[in-house]
Amino acid sequence: MVQGARVGLWYLSSYFPRLVTSRIVKRTPEVRAVGASRSHSHLAERLQRVNVLAPTRICRVMTNHGSDKARAHNYTTVYSALFGERWKEPLRIFELGLGSNNPGVPSNMGTFGVPGASHRGWRTLFPHALVYGADVDRGILFHEDRIKTFYCDQLDPLSIRQLWSHPDLQGGMDIIIEDGLHTFEANVSFLEGSLDQLRPGGIYVVEDISASDVANWYERLETVYAKKYPKYEFAFAILPDDGNWPITCWSFDGARTKRNWPCPYS
Repeated sequence: MVQGARVGLWYLSSYFPRLVTSRIVKRTPEVRAVGASRSHSHLAERLQRVNVLAPTRICRVMTNHGSDKARAHNYTTVYSALFGERWKEPLRIFELGLGSNNPGVPSNMGTFGVPGASHRGWRTLFPHALVYGADVDRGILFHEDRIKTFYCDQLDPLSIRQLWSHPDLQGGMDIIIEDGLHTFEANVSFLEGSLDQLRPGGIYVVEDISASDVANWYERLETVYAKKYPKYEFAFAILPDDGNWPITCWSFDGARTKRNWPCPYS
């Protein structure tokens, strides 16, 4: 009942108005490129072309499943640009954070949250993909067709190593989305324990970066990660809309010596 009301309200107050407005108005992210190919960043170029006002199919799918990626944010417009050429590929997708509805769990979605909403959205959008997830709330872990989820405390390096040791998670990921605890410490902890799981041509995204952490991210990206991960391209995007928190994206160009920039940037 609550979910149906949320979806209906979103269509009336956001989707349809943006559908009209985006035909005459364009609002693009503020993007900062770091790392490999900084002078000609394919990742940054793709992000800079996004019109965050223009709703897409991924916006509808995620909202219908109960995810807030389009309802409270406009991340889905970015994902449409980043992943739109790969819907039919047999990708391996991982998202940290299932969306706990337990008020006692940090960064929960509230009692009316829908755990696993984004993961079911990815399954719908990528009909040939395998979708994986993890959360610190053991009470919401689940297995469904083409979805498997696991326990992980992203502040604990041992827990992160144990997560990636699961047989189902061997072989790396094409897309990793970190939508977990939403603190700089937690973001860095999971990234440094997980970035090597990204396949060549893959994309790693950190969502919901607090405005107070933007300077920390700029410093970390430019002084640490650009040197530590020379085969990765980094882009920090601030979306120009109320309710949006910045996101930062990594693209692993592990195949550069063999071919041009791998999908989806070819």
